[in-house]
Amino acid sequence: MKSSLAPGIRLITSFSRDSWYRGFILLLTFLFYTAYHLSRKPISIVKSQLHRNCSGLIPPADFNITNNVTWCNWAPFDQDNYKTLFGALDNSFLVAYAIGMFFSGMFGERLPLRYYLSFGMLMSGVFTCLLGLGFYWNIHYFGYYAFIQVMNGLMQTTGWPAVVACVGNWFGKGKRGLIMGVWNSHTSVGNILGSLIAGVYVSSAWGMSFIVPGLIIASTGVLCFFFLVERPEDVECTLPQHHNSAPVNNGSIATEVPEIHSEHSEAISFCGALSIPGVLEFSLCLLFAKLVSYTFLYWLPLYISNVAHFDAKEAGDMSTLFDVGGIVGGIMAGLVSDYTGGRATTCCVMLIVAAPMLFLYNSIGQRSLGTTIGMLLLCGGLVNGPYALITTAVSADLGTHESLRGNSRALSTVTAIIDGTGSVGAALGPLLAGVISPYGWNNVFYMLISADVLACLFLSRLVFKEAQGWCGRLPRMRGHHVMFTADVPEREYFRIVEVQRNLN
Repeated sequence: MKSSLAPGIRLITSFSRDSWYRGFILLLTFLFYTAYHLSRKPISIVKSQLHRNCSGLIPPADFNITNNVTWCNWAPFDQDNYKTLFGALDNSFLVAYAIGMFFSGMFGERLPLRYYLSFGMLMSGVFTCLLGLGFYWNIHYFGYYAFIQVMNGLMQTTGWPAVVACVGNWFGKGKRGLIMGVWNSHTSVGNILGSLIAGVYVSSAWGMSFIVPGLIIASTGVLCFFFLVERPEDVECTLPQHHNSAPVNNGSIATEVPEIHSEHSEAISFCGALSIPGVLEFSLCLLFAKLVSYTFLYWLPLYISNVAHFDAKEAGDMSTLFDVGGIVGGIMAGLVSDYTGGRATTCCVMLIVAAPMLFLYNSIGQRSLGTTIGMLLLCGGLVNGPYALITTAVSADLGTHESLRGNSRALSTVTAIIDGTGSVGAALGPLLAGVISPYGWNNVFYMLISADVLACLFLSRLVFKEAQGWCGRLPRMRGHHVMFTADVPEREYFRIVEVQRNLN
């Protein structure tokens, strides 16, 4: 009898076949993008080891010292312009990433995602390892590290459009904000693991800080090749509902207008994806939100080391608190936006609150250990929450917009446009920090606060529209669909949707 089954087995059998597959895909893609971020983080940890004050260290007996302060540093980062070189190194990766992202989405639509992701992770592993091999091969040529960073940046663009497209294929609109908010914690988990792994080796042999993460991401590429399922129909699972269906009230009988799925849908053009309502505003908002997030990603350990006087490992470990806060912030942003239906308003409120918190962190954040921990957690949640929401739930919403008439192949291109534009900001942030930081860290924080304010401004039109909808000044809608009455026959459905889209 069923009642005699063990409690664990009853729990397992309570989930449907669809649920198991969806959970498996969510876990698998979580691991994939955790590996991507894990392999990006070590450079920020190793920076404080490549250039440090050597005057308090004892040199080897056979070492000829020419400068008591810089003898232990790694050329060419042993000169006074080391911050500019670090900024250029970050920018080599980020500019390549930003440019490559605009093309990556189009490749992701036209190539099998399993092959595309597997190739990208394997090659990212190779180039990450090559950075670490510079230590063992005793390479001191800046051009070598810059070239590897450029190639790694191009390979890393394979990740985001592909994993978001895959998750978007499997999960509908319902609780997408919460699900993708939890799932998007892979960004912070990857940063934390990357920091901890790099910190183990940074003081003894910093080359391993790159080689170990490189081997990990290459291994996940193999895992992707053998196990990724791109679409539910590939394993005969139920297709998700990307939009709330519009009910048609025919007398006393309510019926649903089915969502159209084109059997021969073509990949959308770049201009076509850009014309989807909301894509441009969220893309420009993400440009400035990601500028702030990536400046912290690449410069926070060095800031903590310089201001709070921690060593390289301690500064790296402390910086992970910013990512812990980011996990909570991403989940909260998804949960609130699901409940309120206001993606833009949720992002805007968090960005507005983040600006004064950044000022406070720079002013009082280093007064005590408790203050440092609290401010890092708070700033991490407020900075990364909007960034996480836009790159996940918002991208998936716009990539399955009703104006596309069920053409889910647009998801990869829309994701690439939004994240590619954001990556321009990700490239600018660390570069500007490298240029500005020699004139004082205060100026760096003023730049970050200004970027937060600009991000809010680009969302102002969408926030106003969401507020109008809550106040009942727009036609009553369910999801993105108009409500029907007996006076609006089914054949008029898409004409009205098109009118509503133009209003948007």
